[in-house]
Amino acid sequence: MPTDQLKQLEKAILKIKMELLELAPMRPGSLSLQYKLPAEKKGPYYQLSYTHKMRSRTQYVRPEWVAEIQRQIEVYKRFKRLIEQWVELSIDHSQTRMKQVAKTARSDK
Repeated sequence: MPTDQLKQLEKAILKIKMELLELAPMRPGSLSLQYKLPAEKKGPYYQLSYTHKMRSRTQYVRPEWVAEIQRQIEVYKRFKRLIEQWVELSIDHSQTRMKQVAKTARSDK
């Protein structure tokens, strides 16, 4: 029978799952403003850098897409935070459950 602590952990995990379902399109990386002539700050362009499947990639981004790409990067960062929280809660849940089972086994003897 789940304890209150297990129920709270399960509720928190469910909340994270629901938040994950609501995420918009995402992509990893960082967006930076570069210059063709850096010393003179001439020829600005945006560059997206990211790693996917163990490969580093770089793409140019047109100015009209900068805001959208920034939103997608923020969504990806949120996704990563939520996944990290889920893992932490799952570890806590597993440890709590193991302690509960061990305690029950000791009391049955």
